[in-house]
Amino acid sequence: MKLASEFPVPDRAQWLALVDKALKGAPFDKKLLTRLYEGIVVQPLYTRADVDGVTDPSGFPGAAPFARGGRASGAGTEGWEIRSEHSASLPADANAAILDDLMRGATAIHLRFDNAARSGRATEAALWGEGGIAIHAADDLDRTLKGVLLEFVPLSLDAGASAERAAELLTDLWRSRGTRPDQARGSFGIDPLGTLAAEGRLTATIEDSLSRMAQIAAATARDWPNATAVGIDTAAYHDAGATATQELAAAMATGTAYLKALTTAGLDIRAALDQIVFTLSVDCDQFLSIAKLRAARMMWARIAEACGAPESARRMRLLAQTSRRMMSKRDPWVNLLRTTVAGFAAGVGGADSVAVLPFDVELGPSDAFSRRIARNIQILLKEESSLAQVIDPAGGSWYVETLTRQIAEAAWAEFQKIESTGGMAAALVEGSLAERIALSWAEREKNIARRKDPLTGISEFPNLHERPVERPRPDLKPLRAEAAGYLAGAGGAAEPGVSIAPLPRHRLGEAFEALRDAAEAFRTRTGAWPRLFLANLGPVASHTARATYAKNYFEAGGIETLGNDGFTDAAACVAAFKASGARIVALCGSDGLYDSHAVAFAQALKQAGAECVYLAGNPGERKADYAAAGVDEFIFVGCDVLATLRAAHARLGVCA
Repeated sequence: MKLASEFPVPDRAQWLALVDKALKGAPFDKKLLTRLYEGIVVQPLYTRADVDGVTDPSGFPGAAPFARGGRASGAGTEGWEIRSEHSASLPADANAAILDDLMRGATAIHLRFDNAARSGRATEAALWGEGGIAIHAADDLDRTLKGVLLEFVPLSLDAGASAERAAELLTDLWRSRGTRPDQARGSFGIDPLGTLAAEGRLTATIEDSLSRMAQIAAATARDWPNATAVGIDTAAYHDAGATATQELAAAMATGTAYLKALTTAGLDIRAALDQIVFTLSVDCDQFLSIAKLRAARMMWARIAEACGAPESARRMRLLAQTSRRMMSKRDPWVNLLRTTVAGFAAGVGGADSVAVLPFDVELGPSDAFSRRIARNIQILLKEESSLAQVIDPAGGSWYVETLTRQIAEAAWAEFQKIESTGGMAAALVEGSLAERIALSWAEREKNIARRKDPLTGISEFPNLHERPVERPRPDLKPLRAEAAGYLAGAGGAAEPGVSIAPLPRHRLGEAFEALRDAAEAFRTRTGAWPRLFLANLGPVASHTARATYAKNYFEAGGIETLGNDGFTDAAACVAAFKASGARIVALCGSDGLYDSHAVAFAQALKQAGAECVYLAGNPGERKADYAAAGVDEFIFVGCDVLATLRAAHARLGVCA
C-alpha cells in the first residue's frame, strides 16, 4: 500500500504561494536565500527537479565518479580510520600520548614535526620543539614510536620541507624493527608545493623538489607496497582564507602537477595515482564540508580519467582533518561543538580517515583530557551513532547532491584558471592564487566584523569572566641547548632553492581575541577592566533586549559593562554613571523611551563628562536629533562591531 498515493502531490508554485503568505510581503530573496562565499546561492528547498536528467549523476558508492564514496560498502565494513595528531615537543611526551591514544580508540597516528623541520630551518636551534615534535634524527623517531606495533598502525607524517628526510627516517625504522614491506602502512606526506605555500621556501628548486619527490614515490611503490610517498594537504590555503572552491582547485592543480612528475619519473598512471593521498580541511559548515569532500572525489576521478586511468584506479585516498581556522582560544569549550559538526561532516562526506583536533589545540600542548574528547567524538559518531554503518548517508539528499555539483563546477573553473596561468607552481610563485585567496578572506573578515558570521563565545555571547584554559609548555631549554651543540659544527642554514611570501594563517576569531588580549593586558596594568556604563531607560522589560545586546557587543572586545535596573530620571542616571568610574556609556531602551528620554539623557551624560555616548539601536529618522544631543555613535545589527570596539579601546587607552 502506497500511502503517498492517497495525497495530492504539491508543486513548487503551491509551495511558493504558502511561503509568500508566511513571509507577509517580506522579500523572498532576502529572507530565504543564502549566498555562500563560493558564489553559490542556497535555496530553501530542493527537490528531484533540481537534479538534471533521469538518473542520479553522482552514480553509486564505489563507482565513478566516486561522489558517493570510494568503496561500494561505504564505511559499513571497516569504517573510517580514527586518526590522532600528535605535536608534543619532546619525543618522550609524544610517545606517551600516542600509546594512550592507541590503547583507547585511535587506529592511526599523524606525526606533526616541529617548525624547524617543517620550515627547512633545522639548523636554527630556537625552532626545535616549536609547533611540533622535535624529530631530527633516527633516535628521535624511534623514541617517539617506542612500543608502537608498526605493522598494525598506519602512520602519516607532516614534516614540510623535511619530508624527504622524514621518509628516510621512517623506512629505516621499519627496517630496523623488522617490519615486513607488505605490513608497513604509512604516508610520507611529501608535498613540495604545499610546503612552499605554507612556509614560503623550499630547500631546492621547484623542479628538483618535484623530481626528488617522484624518485621517492617510485622507490616507495617498489619497496613498500602499502605505503604512499606523496601528500596533498590544503590546510595552508584553507587557513589563509580560501573558499571551498579555491581549496579544491589548489588540490586538483597540485595533484595534476604531481601526476606529471610521477609519470615523467617512470610510474604508470595507476601506480602514480596510488602514491597520492589528499588531506582536506572540514569545518562547522556541515553541508558545505560534506559537499566539498564529495566534489573532491568527483574532480579527481575526472582528472584521472583524462590521464587515461582505468575506473578502478580513479578513487581518491582522502583524509579529512577538522579546521584549525575555525578554532578559538577564548571559550575553547565551544570548539567541542565545532569539531563534532566537522567530524560528522567528514564521516558523512566519505573520508577514509578522519582527524579531529583537540579543543585546546590553539592553546599549547593538548592534555590527556582534550585528546580523549577528540577520540571519543569520533567513537560516538562512528559506533554509538552508527554513522559508519550507513552507505553514503547523504545520498539522495537533493540539497547535498545539488551543492556537490555546484561546488565541483565552481572549483573546476578555478582549477582551470590556475592551469591557464601555468599551473600550480606558477600560481604560487607569481602570487595570483594568494591574491584571490586574500580577497576571499577580506570578504569573510568584513562579515565577521559585522557579526554577519557570528562566532559563539567570541563575537556573540562572550564570557568576560571565563576561567582561562591553560596548557603549560614544556621546558625546551635543554633540548635547544643540545641542538645548539649538535649544530655547532654544521655551519649556517643553506640558502633556499626557492622562496616566496608564505600564505598567512588566519583564525576566524583572531581579531576579536586580539581585543580581548589587549583588554586583559589593560586589566593587568590598571587593576580593572576597561568599562562601559549601561544607561538603561525605564523598567527592566523595556530595556533588557538592548541592554543585553550592548553587553554582548562591548564584552566581545573585553570591555566590562556595568548594568542596573533602569532610570526614568536623568539626574539619577548621571549620579550612577559618575559612581561607576566608567568613561563611556551606552543608552539602552525601547524606541518609545528613546523618543521621550534619549535627548535629555544624552545631554546630561555628556555634561557629566562621558567621553563617548552610544545608543543601542538603529536611530532611523531621529539620528540627527540624537547626534545633536550628544550621541556619538549608534550600535545596531549590521554595523562594524570591530571598528566600534577598536575606537573604544583607543579612547580608553587600552592599546597603550
